[in-house]
Amino acid sequence: MYNKITKIAIAFIIIMGIQSCDEYLEVLPEGQENSENFFNSEQDYQDALVGVYDLLSTTYLNNILGEIASDNSLCGGENPTDVLDWQQIDDMTHTPDNGALRNIFQWMYAGISRANYIVEFQDKINFDGKEELLAENLFLRSYYYFELVKFFGDVPMYTDGRITIEESQSIDKTPAAAIYAQIEMDLINAIPLLPWQQAQSGRATKGAAWALLGKIYLYQDKFTEAAQAFNEVINSGQYQLVQNFSTIFLNSNENNQESVFEIQYSGSQDGASFGCFQCVEGNVAVGFMGPRFQGGNFSPYGSGFSFNIPVQDVVDLYQAADTRLAATVLDMNAFVAARPDVTFTEGSEHTGFFNLKYIPYADDNVLPDANINRSNNYRAIRYADVLLMAAEANLRAPTAIANPQTFLDAIRDRAFGDTNNRITATLENVLAERRRELAGEGHRFFDQVRTGQTSSIPGFTTGKNELFPIPRIEIELAGNRWEQNAGY
Repeated sequence: MYNKITKIAIAFIIIMGIQSCDEYLEVLPEGQENSENFFNSEQDYQDALVGVYDLLSTTYLNNILGEIASDNSLCGGENPTDVLDWQQIDDMTHTPDNGALRNIFQWMYAGISRANYIVEFQDKINFDGKEELLAENLFLRSYYYFELVKFFGDVPMYTDGRITIEESQSIDKTPAAAIYAQIEMDLINAIPLLPWQQAQSGRATKGAAWALLGKIYLYQDKFTEAAQAFNEVINSGQYQLVQNFSTIFLNSNENNQESVFEIQYSGSQDGASFGCFQCVEGNVAVGFMGPRFQGGNFSPYGSGFSFNIPVQDVVDLYQAADTRLAATVLDMNAFVAARPDVTFTEGSEHTGFFNLKYIPYADDNVLPDANINRSNNYRAIRYADVLLMAAEANLRAPTAIANPQTFLDAIRDRAFGDTNNRITATLENVLAERRRELAGEGHRFFDQVRTGQTSSIPGFTTGKNELFPIPRIEIELAGNRWEQNAGY
């Protein structure tokens, strides 16, 4: 990703002492190869920033769990114990010993730690473009902290630089409100220094920062502030809806005019393996989500492991003329009926449907394990998402600052290809439209939690499952100072 300067990224990881993500606190080795001797040129800072961007690849796990935990999909897999950590999250039986949740906790902190190394040495030398680089770094740190707060609520906050193991055992969890305040400030400081457009795809822009800030406000019910932030994105004129919905998620249409922030996955370098999921270069989630094809001509798709299976209720959301259904869900019965030579194996919890937005393609695999590495970029923030969040924020603000009907109309007009299917911009309609527009993209569970619409999630316990548990081993490593989330 970001031209994936692998040898530079690996060198930087070695210098920074990252130990295979076994610990999220990264302690520098003794000796001369440390960061005091590393940040001596502009290139050193650029290489360090590549290291911060690189951890975005691991958010494939956040995204697939955002669907599996919701009412949009079932875990699937080969059998009910296939990737047991995911199965437990689907069934809402997860515990503080869930390995997937620990991975998220560690990987997000790894990204934060890399960002903090740059912050610690940000004043060491000066060079042209330094302010923009530091602004990108703050955006990325904000992104990682937001993911942590979404999943876990109150978590420890580190902002100044390296943390030793000894120090980690004396630091308490920070209230989510204080973390939100910090990332709000970081984004507000970063926005003036970021450009609207970057020469390199996937790098943080002014629009991405405004959109992330607006989303953070929305999650805190700061609706006026959220509406104002989304207005900056909308009024910038930098983004447009892709006219044909069915093309948005094609690998040939990455970083398109609707992409506000897109996580880049590589199809040309070694990626994750079953022995090293943190070695991700390809999109691991996509490799897991494909059908279990066995034979015949199933081009252009590739085979997968049948996880994240859309349910019938999702299919039933769409009207017959809504073009989004055919671009969101692959109906395997219809697919095989049109191609009788195609054979596949039904996995666990088979519904006959697969996530077409992030389906593997036959020509996009990444070695060494092609079945779990695909080059599909993740559209982290789409302009359509911004429009729907703006509609919601204006409906819920004490006084609207923009017309939510305009935003909802734009989404519906694109979906149906005409202006004959518009509906009134009520809060209920906007939230329902979010589900239709964004199905399969990893937002659903968190939308349900923040809007109190969790009753349709099987096994969900109010007062408990709004947050996931802090990994038990992380609490123990921190000297048992951190209180566990309620219900766990």
